[in-house]
Amino acid sequence: MDEFIALERVEKVFEVRRRTGFLRRERREVRAVDSLSFTVARGEMVGYIGPNGAGKSTTIKMLTGILTPSGGRLRVAGIDPARERARLAHRIGVVFGQRTTLWWDLPLIDSYRLAHRMYRIPDARYRENLDRMVELLELGDLLDVPVRQLSLGQRMRGDIAAALLHDPDVLYLDEPTIGLDVVSKAKVRGFLREVNAERGTTVLLTTHDLQDIEQLCSRVMVIDHGRLVYDGRLAGLHEAGESERTLVVDLERELPPVEVPAARVVRVEGPRQWLAFPAGQSAAPVVAYLAERYPLVDLSVREPDIEAVIARMYAEKAVS
Repeated sequence: MDEFIALERVEKVFEVRRRTGFLRRERREVRAVDSLSFTVARGEMVGYIGPNGAGKSTTIKMLTGILTPSGGRLRVAGIDPARERARLAHRIGVVFGQRTTLWWDLPLIDSYRLAHRMYRIPDARYRENLDRMVELLELGDLLDVPVRQLSLGQRMRGDIAAALLHDPDVLYLDEPTIGLDVVSKAKVRGFLREVNAERGTTVLLTTHDLQDIEQLCSRVMVIDHGRLVYDGRLAGLHEAGESERTLVVDLERELPPVEVPAARVVRVEGPRQWLAFPAGQSAAPVVAYLAERYPLVDLSVREPDIEAVIARMYAEKAVS
């Protein structure tokens, strides 16, 4: 099925009321999603990004059947989520980074046993899936620990395992690496790549961390004010918004601004200097050039702010 997820001119309008006087209330409509159309093929891993309030979470809730569209047509695996939510539940998995689907006071394994019964997973398949998740996500020592005692990174890995126990065709991830340390992020990303490669699971990922997109997705969609403003490769998004990455360099001593090809110094504070270079460009040549010619102590790369990228895109459209 080429169009495994398909949205055609989908809208979601909320009615908001606010008090304007002692007995008076004003009623107005807020258009969270506005004539949104896109398709996702089976097995694709797609980044779905945008600033806060852009309509990302509203879209995910319509795709899962939690919300009903105000207009347009929406299908997931040929199913209308709003009309057949129970049927769709067996085809999808959902992970919300700031909310857990696990039972807070129960050991982690009990949440998996409940999922086993709730989704009616065949016993052999359940054991096979659980063993695989425990191995890949390193959950062996955590199965008997109450969820409330798990760290954020451990809980996130537990949530992802729970979402995949019933072999869903589609996995919706909403900020799956939020608040995680570097090691936990690497484990989660590696696992998602493996699941996608082995099982062909379709993944729709919403995140503010562009490294999630860079390492997992070949395609990115940008939504703003409920409308799709970009659909293509991440490199193309950086080009459209002329975004830049920042290399923060700590030198052994205070020096004049460093001179590096394809990068420019934008700030200097004592021995620390900030260099900007195009986001689509690798940091490796810049780092190698600096290491060869300057006394480095430490350095780090900061990714561009997606909201700034989108703002530049809109500014360019307004000028043109």
